Amino acid sequence: QVQLVESGGGLVQAGGSLRLSCAASGRTFSSYAMGWFRQAPGNEREFVAAITWGGGSTYYADSVKGRFTISRDNPKNVVYLQMNSLKPEDTAIYYCAARPGTGSRYSPRSYDYWGQGTQVTVSA
Repeated sequence: QVQLVESGGGLVQAGGSLRLSCAASGRTFSSYAMGWFRQAPGNEREFVAAITWGGGSTYYADSVKGRFTISRDNPKNVVYLQMNSLKPEDTAIYYCAARPGTGSRYSPRSYDYWGQGTQVTVSA
């Protein structure tokens, strides 16, 4: 069992930066691949970024590649999403999620545990 709590969201102007954090409980955190997803009003939940259990590989949606960076600190049970050069279209609720290693890293259905989400709003 893994419980996830996101933080770090807020209101920022276009071009600004935010760093989201996802704190995980449970001793098995390091055995899970982690992902960030986002959902804007009226839209489906979409993949943003993912990282393998050891942090050796990362994956990004084309829309955020070069601007966002996912990382994890296993001893601290935390995964981060550094977001730079933010755009109004990045506005959404951002969720972190834990995946046991099976299924597609790009699909929300592959993730077993989810946080409650944190709102990111980017003004023009």
